[in-house]
Amino acid sequence: MLPRVLAIILVPLYVEVLLPEEYGIYASLMAFLILGNVLLSYGMETAFFRFVTKKGSENQNKVESTTLMSLLVSTLIFLVISLLFRNPIAQISEFKVEYVTYALIILALDALVVLPFVWYRVNEKPLKYAVIKILNVCFNLGFNLFFFLLLPKLAENSSMWSSFWHPENKVAYIFISNLIASAITLAMVLPIYVKIGFHFDRVIWKQMIKYAIPVLIAGIAFSINEAFDRILLKYLLPQDIAEVEVGLYSACYKLGMFMTLFVMAFRLGIEPFFFNYSGEQNAKTTYAAITKYFTLFGCLILLVVIIYIDIFKRILIPNSQYWEALKIVPLILLANLFLGIYHNLSVWYKVTDRTKYGAYISVFSAVVTLVLNYVLIPYIGYIGSAIATLAAYGSMMVLSYLYGRKYYDVPYDLKSILGFVSLAMVFSAISFYGLRGNLWIGTLLLILFVSILIFSEKKEFMRIIRK
Repeated sequence: MLPRVLAIILVPLYVEVLLPEEYGIYASLMAFLILGNVLLSYGMETAFFRFVTKKGSENQNKVESTTLMSLLVSTLIFLVISLLFRNPIAQISEFKVEYVTYALIILALDALVVLPFVWYRVNEKPLKYAVIKILNVCFNLGFNLFFFLLLPKLAENSSMWSSFWHPENKVAYIFISNLIASAITLAMVLPIYVKIGFHFDRVIWKQMIKYAIPVLIAGIAFSINEAFDRILLKYLLPQDIAEVEVGLYSACYKLGMFMTLFVMAFRLGIEPFFFNYSGEQNAKTTYAAITKYFTLFGCLILLVVIIYIDIFKRILIPNSQYWEALKIVPLILLANLFLGIYHNLSVWYKVTDRTKYGAYISVFSAVVTLVLNYVLIPYIGYIGSAIATLAAYGSMMVLSYLYGRKYYDVPYDLKSILGFVSLAMVFSAISFYGLRGNLWIGTLLLILFVSILIFSEKKEFMRIIRK
């Protein structure tokens, strides 16, 4: 999780040095990179996990080398063809050719490290995995700090450095920093390429591709939910305001990172538990309890961020030009809470090997995202994107619950879950829309929520403490 936390440090830096329209260019191109990462890995990461960890497998090295060759060849083909056509790509996408070039190279570099990172996880080398991931973010952060804080000062005092500083093109430095960090990361994992070797088994590859295609479809759908709102904002809004609106939306969207980090940390810890515990007699009861308390803590995070949003905005988004988009934050926080609940509810199709339903749900939510963004953006701008995100993740949550009742009925405490989610939404609405800025009332609402939570769950909390 540390790389995610370190990446947040870049947000206040970017909003301080970039105009909203410049930040919008960066955010919309990064949205394309999210989709590109999914396409270039095309589900092979998950397929590798599945095939290399099969019990009794005698073809581990064949799986490793076949996956390596597949990703290496496809990435190099992509890079050569895309660079040859970078000018038409830039013209169609309405980005500078320079930015498109950087983005294409970054995509290729990131695709080439997919397998080494999976290899570290499969071979139980978490320290190397974590160190390289953290170093990647540190290099990225370090070069950003150099380009935006140190280089301008050096350029003022030296003609040699002034040739490297182009304040009219600040966005380029973000991509250059990312590119350098990605190149260094690839250099650090190259020994894995040598260790695995370069062999290709056509039979294994066909089996892996067959397994990977549904994963790819689900990944595309998820990337649409995660990032396509920025892309649609760029192309559905009038050209003279599009980049500014994308910048405002993307910066304030970052305040939802508090919930995103909580959800992601929880997933990393709980998913292995779900699988390992599935054979236990009381598995369903345990899953229900986990989902309940995840939701309660998620509601608490929702309230804390919304009540103290005027404090958080000064820390993460110090540039007041961006604050007008803060009205999306309650919607984004609630959407990410729904996404977290969905991940808990999705245990049913994971432990029953009905993963195709996960793809169906993801595709449906992607359609919701695309349709609502297309309909709402021309009328209410980025508010429409926030509503679409909430509707998409909310639909995933509801569909997963309904299908789960049919195939793997878990006795969720709906009364408590719905009650606390509703209470958190009401208190959040009062604090944000009714009494915005009144920290005394907001704090009292938070204390009241926590008091109700403790009182209603007192017996369970005491049981856990005694353990």
